[in-house]
Amino acid sequence: MTNNFEVKLGQGGYGVVYKGKLLDDRLVAIKILNASKGNGEEFMNEVSSITKTSHINVVALLGFCFDGSKKALIYELMSNGSLDKFIYNNQPETIQSLSWEILYQIAKGIARGLEYLHKGCSTRILHFDIKPHNILLDENFCPKISDFGLARLCPKKESIISMSDARGTMGYVAPELWNRNFGGVSHKSDVYSFGMMLMEMVGGRKNVIADASQTSEIYFPHWVYKKLDLGSDLIPGEVITVEE
Repeated sequence: MTNNFEVKLGQGGYGVVYKGKLLDDRLVAIKILNASKGNGEEFMNEVSSITKTSHINVVALLGFCFDGSKKALIYELMSNGSLDKFIYNNQPETIQSLSWEILYQIAKGIARGLEYLHKGCSTRILHFDIKPHNILLDENFCPKISDFGLARLCPKKESIISMSDARGTMGYVAPELWNRNFGGVSHKSDVYSFGMMLMEMVGGRKNVIADASQTSEIYFPHWVYKKLDLGSDLIPGEVITVEE
């Protein structure tokens, strides 16, 4: 299936993703989770969440393996990889920049996918890790929400859910997930993360840059807020149109 794990698509704290091919010649992405990755809770979260979905803007899980410490997930292959490879200006990992029209269509697709997870499934799914790295793009740049390792399932009638732990990625996570004084945790936490991701798509930079040349630019949303507060003009990050 993977030709001895010849083609590596990516690697992170979760494990490694390899390119594979099924017997019917469909290309797939095989996510091999690290053996040390907890007791399998994130793995089972991902399987139980994504098997309840069927939407053009949510990545399709084709199969999985759970044999002791060996855990793997098989997804449809997204040939253009993740969104983070396309939106940051002057970053070594950036492949190319996208036109405003493509970015707009990507943003709409992600919003539709989130709306489906929150309102379209039989059980509401809260993702809790919406960020560019978890948005995959097919050959037509159609976005698909992926990585449901931190997801939670909850009945639609419950607007607020009970959580004992904080989860998410710095720069995208909603404040109520870290401090309940900001309010209860709900599907709106995903909407907050979506908004933070949109800022990166428009600004062409990451929300948090620890080594920024000026301290005022370390946290992008704060910089934007100060600009608005002073009545200054905001110029979106320079975006180069993709050649058709």
